[in-house]
Amino acid sequence: MAERILLKTTIPTTDDDWHVGRFSLVAEHLRSLSDGHGERLYDVLAADRTEAPDGDDAELKAAAAGAFDQVWLIAVDDVGALTDGDVRNLEAFRAQGGGLYITRDHQDLGSCIAKLGALGRTQHFQSVNPEEDEGRRVCDDVETSTITWPNYHSGANGDLQPVEAADHPLMRRPDGSRIERLPAHPHEGAVGAPRELAGVATVVATGRSTRTGNRFNLAVAVEEDGKGRGVADSSFHHIADYNWDTKAGCPSFVEEAPGDEVHRDAAALDDTRTYVANVAAWLARRI
Repeated sequence: MAERILLKTTIPTTDDDWHVGRFSLVAEHLRSLSDGHGERLYDVLAADRTEAPDGDDAELKAAAAGAFDQVWLIAVDDVGALTDGDVRNLEAFRAQGGGLYITRDHQDLGSCIAKLGALGRTQHFQSVNPEEDEGRRVCDDVETSTITWPNYHSGANGDLQPVEAADHPLMRRPDGSRIERLPAHPHEGAVGAPRELAGVATVVATGRSTRTGNRFNLAVAVEEDGKGRGVADSSFHHIADYNWDTKAGCPSFVEEAPGDEVHRDAAALDDTRTYVANVAAWLARRI
């Protein structure tokens, strides 16, 4: 039986924003994956935020009631979208063994996910749960003046960044070698494995700023006793259509000129697709 995945943003459908339609390629990729018998591995529902009468998200309520096996939460808001009820529903979902992938972007974009227990504490923002090292609380990218830290510059949208991967199932190719590239972005957010989460959170991938040379974390795996697994990702641009195909377009507020590596290199996204497949398989405890 296929795993049921909810691909969910934290905003209502808004044309000129990062609505769920701008993540159609990752949804299509997940739907395309099959097992050795040709059976589909994942059914995917892609949805923007839809509020029930009490103000909580309707699909997150359904997740807490057992309607999904995984939630991929793409935090694209800057208004603290998750309600207390949403947080409780996601806690209940994980307590039942549900797998949760959370991603965000620069500065405080998506900071509502910091409320999600241990998994949320792996996500560092400017005003909420900043990185432990105060020396890192500075701008890395300085070209986009409207965005401040954390804003690690790994390259242009549409280009790839080199990745240093841990020996972890999330970062292994089918042949056992390690993933080496993921989509780049001019101002990635920050994730980490704080000391308080020793033995629970593991950094599995790091990148390097093309501006300062500083290393920064890209992905963290979280395993807690009695809960579903979790993955914290530093930027939703790793799975955004625009970063897989710049011709897909982006919201009008995106200022930076895109790169073209994903169009010049036919194999550019192989590692990214493997990473996505690994996240789904790891959350499903198949790897």
